[in-house]
Amino acid sequence: MPTPSMEDYIEIIYNLIDSKGYARVSDIAEALEVHPSSVTKMVQKLDRDQYLDYEKYRGFVLTDKGNKIGERLVFRHDLLEQFLGIIGVKEENIYNDVEGIEHHLSWDSIDRIGDLVQYFKEDEGRVNKLRAMHME
Repeated sequence: MPTPSMEDYIEIIYNLIDSKGYARVSDIAEALEVHPSSVTKMVQKLDRDQYLDYEKYRGFVLTDKGNKIGERLVFRHDLLEQFLGIIGVKEENIYNDVEGIEHHLSWDSIDRIGDLVQYFKEDEGRVNKLRAMHME
């Protein structure tokens, strides 16, 4: 399994490729607020660990393994955002809260949160009852 830092890079690369069709070192550095040299080192590590194929000066693409992990990481991130929204966390706090907790939860916990999100999505009244509890 990738480290939390590797996960951050894979998630960003996956999102960039999904939205732009490519991911550049400068885009990743900007998104993660790190130096391009740090990105290059991580890209080389991800290449060694077979999460992406990297060719110096030509760029890189995620491997099947990298794509599968990237898809799962984006799912985890989106699910946690939905969960925090359902339980009434203020919109301006959700992104940073997800960034703070996503690497610290097991996939078992993620699956249970997914069950809970599905439970609430099935009946909007459940969400309303939960949010009404915050008002009391």
